[in-house]
Amino acid sequence: MGKFAKVKKLKRHDPLCKQIIDDKFPKISTRFKVKNHQEESETVDHKLTQKILKEARKQLEDIEEEVELGSICNKLQKSHLFVGLSQKKESADSADNNNTTFAGEELDEENIISEEDQKAFDNFFPQDPSKKAALVDIIKEKLTEKQTEIHTIFSDAGSIRVENNEITSGIYKKVAVVMSKYSSGKLAKPFKVIPKLSNWEEILYLTEPDKWTAAAMYQATRIFSSNLKPDMAQRFYNLILLPRLRDDIAQCKILNDYLYMALRKALFKPAAFFKGIIIPLCESENCTSREATIISSVLAKCSIPILHSSAALFMIAKLSYSIGCSIFMRVLIEKKYALPYPVLDAVVEHFLKFMNDDRQLPVNWHQCLLTFVQIYKNDLSVKQQQELQRLLTVQSHHHVTPVIWNELNSSTTKSTITA
Repeated sequence: MGKFAKVKKLKRHDPLCKQIIDDKFPKISTRFKVKNHQEESETVDHKLTQKILKEARKQLEDIEEEVELGSICNKLQKSHLFVGLSQKKESADSADNNNTTFAGEELDEENIISEEDQKAFDNFFPQDPSKKAALVDIIKEKLTEKQTEIHTIFSDAGSIRVENNEITSGIYKKVAVVMSKYSSGKLAKPFKVIPKLSNWEEILYLTEPDKWTAAAMYQATRIFSSNLKPDMAQRFYNLILLPRLRDDIAQCKILNDYLYMALRKALFKPAAFFKGIIIPLCESENCTSREATIISSVLAKCSIPILHSSAALFMIAKLSYSIGCSIFMRVLIEKKYALPYPVLDAVVEHFLKFMNDDRQLPVNWHQCLLTFVQIYKNDLSVKQQQELQRLLTVQSHHHVTPVIWNELNSSTTKSTITA
């Protein structure tokens, strides 16, 4: 058989009338607090007694010092050490001033202080308040000294004076040592001032930019790209950044990470970037395909305003042909901007220059023409398309040229106009 469930005993409550009466009248508490006489008689802790005794000793020592100081002051007053102070009080009364002349004669020889003691006493208690040098005055003197040093080095026009070449050369030679060993952290403050100077080029060459580390070049590019105007930034890119990029690519066959970041940071000012780096590379006849591909990768990754990219494409199309030109043009065309018609006409004329050229052009040229036709074939006129078809009969590539033919034949402009 199963077990019976245990029945819980219910607590019985008092009758309702008794509960109401108990609620109205307070109950007398049966708990009484009994004082423990033993606790009152307990002694204080050992640690607390030590603290009390220590404080009491300090108070006694302070009282003794006050008593000793009081006795010393009384002795000094009796020995007329405070004659100078008493003379200030007695200066108001003319009668007292006459009496003070005789007071010095009546002094005993024992109470007279020697000159050395008087000087030592005056050092601790100077009578002239002007001799007390305040901390504010000392700080002001230091600030004025620094300001005079800065004003002697820098002129009002924001350029460093020629008179102080020895001072500035010494400062910026130390900056050159720092920049040649720089890896991370903050740059020297004299270097940050250079972009604000009118003769910043002269000062910058004192820091020996050819010996900078890659990290220092990145930090310098950040400062100059953000603080200089586009014209000045263009000179920095062309004279300092571009030679360093080309040297690093020639030696290592790749570009350092910091230099690549510097190149991306230089694109912060697109006009200076194109005029200081891209156009000089296209104008130089010795630009290699490696240099062009590495630098053009920055153009492919970063966004560029349409006006700057179209202007750069127009300028490159007007230049004489080089491997770098076709690579940079292809990257800018692949951005698929809505280029103005003068830019499209300039690009078409660039390709038509090779109509009477007997040279065998590289694959980069054919690839650039293919990307241009694929993207902008519907924006070209019928005459331009026909001229490009004539060009393909002269300059052809066994893989690329058939694709270009198909793209030109499939354009919508030709079909609408012929219809």
